[in-house]
Amino acid sequence: MLGVVYTERSVTTDVRHRLAVLADAAKYDASCASSGSYRARSENGLGNTEGMGICHSYTPDGRCVSLLKILLTNYCVYDCQYCVNRISSDVERAKFEPEEVVTLTLDFYRRNYIEGLFLSSGVLKSPDYTMERLTRVAKLLREEHQFGGYIHLKAVPGADPLLLREAGRYADRLSANLELVTSADLARLAPEKKREDVEGAMHAIAQEILQAKDMRGKRAGYTEDGSAVVRGPHTFAPAGQSTQIIVGATPTSDREILGAASTLYGTHQLRRVYYSAFSPIPHADPRLPVRTPPLVREHRLYQADWLMRFYEFEASELTAVSENLSLDYDPKLAWALAHRELFPVDVNEASREQLLRVPGLGVRNVERILRVRRQRALRLSDLRTMRVPLRRAEPFLITADSVRAASKHLDSSALERLVRPKSEQLDLFDTAQSARSGEL
Repeated sequence: MLGVVYTERSVTTDVRHRLAVLADAAKYDASCASSGSYRARSENGLGNTEGMGICHSYTPDGRCVSLLKILLTNYCVYDCQYCVNRISSDVERAKFEPEEVVTLTLDFYRRNYIEGLFLSSGVLKSPDYTMERLTRVAKLLREEHQFGGYIHLKAVPGADPLLLREAGRYADRLSANLELVTSADLARLAPEKKREDVEGAMHAIAQEILQAKDMRGKRAGYTEDGSAVVRGPHTFAPAGQSTQIIVGATPTSDREILGAASTLYGTHQLRRVYYSAFSPIPHADPRLPVRTPPLVREHRLYQADWLMRFYEFEASELTAVSENLSLDYDPKLAWALAHRELFPVDVNEASREQLLRVPGLGVRNVERILRVRRQRALRLSDLRTMRVPLRRAEPFLITADSVRAASKHLDSSALERLVRPKSEQLDLFDTAQSARSGEL
């Protein structure tokens, strides 16, 4: 394994400058949401996490919450060609000691700049050594300072499962990044990184999460001599685990990416898969593209991911016509256009599964439709009241008053023009808002 030589001059001494270097180096990691966590604060503790998003996420009341997002160090013994921090890169290097990160986190929290910490790192010396240092930060915050805020730690693939177990005791979320979905791509561009190591870390984390769920709430027990004891709830990464996939660094298709994501969701019970468009880096390997892929491709993958998780779509359905998602239409609309024989559906008769496949009908509106139609037949005006985007939805459905007035366009060659977004920029904004609210 390649080594890194440290000298006093090789490490930046100014804390502010190191913070700028390591915060900038952390910007490439997208897997930093915090939804789904709860951690109670002790009586004299500091901070709390109450099931709301962190890492520049939005709470239900519209507040933006943030966290300190940095690397422990951007030194790395790996030579992943798509990574700006690879060992062969000539970027400026910096590192923090665990105690320094603790001090920074507490100082920023007291100033109300942040509500938590997202901490990753280059692989320093070895996976075990790096994981120990990451965990030490969380342990100091939790045990010595009773910090109750959100903590997201990077799980280093290849680290001992016992170290991952300890990390999960203190972190709200762990994430082992897959980055490239095929073993061939990893062997070509990240020779020190093995998919089996990444999935091994995911499996270890998933097992601990399942065990924690099984233990949660089991408070009564007995010692070997038969005397009763009381146990507290077992907590391990209550916000689950996530991963990141880089998009556009290799010719890997959306079909392969979504297939890998679907497998990870099913096998390792991931909370989220994040998709990050490849960003060209200085002095890059000639095998890498010189331009970033269209950002709309990343956006389409997030939309497809949402459909797989909440709309009962299979990954294979979304890429059946083409191995890459359409850049012109969101995946649900593109699927509907390719399966016109399944439409129109009657909003007053169709099943929940059928309604979820109508473009423009989101999960919340489908639930509203199912409730209201028990009392009376739904009309177009009812859908307008629900703020259903009828320009996208109307050709694919029948209401009590529309019958087939709009759905007559289903067999028309003009249908794609009728439902095509007026502006890609507005469509991106609208569908991004829809994805957050569950209305696709």
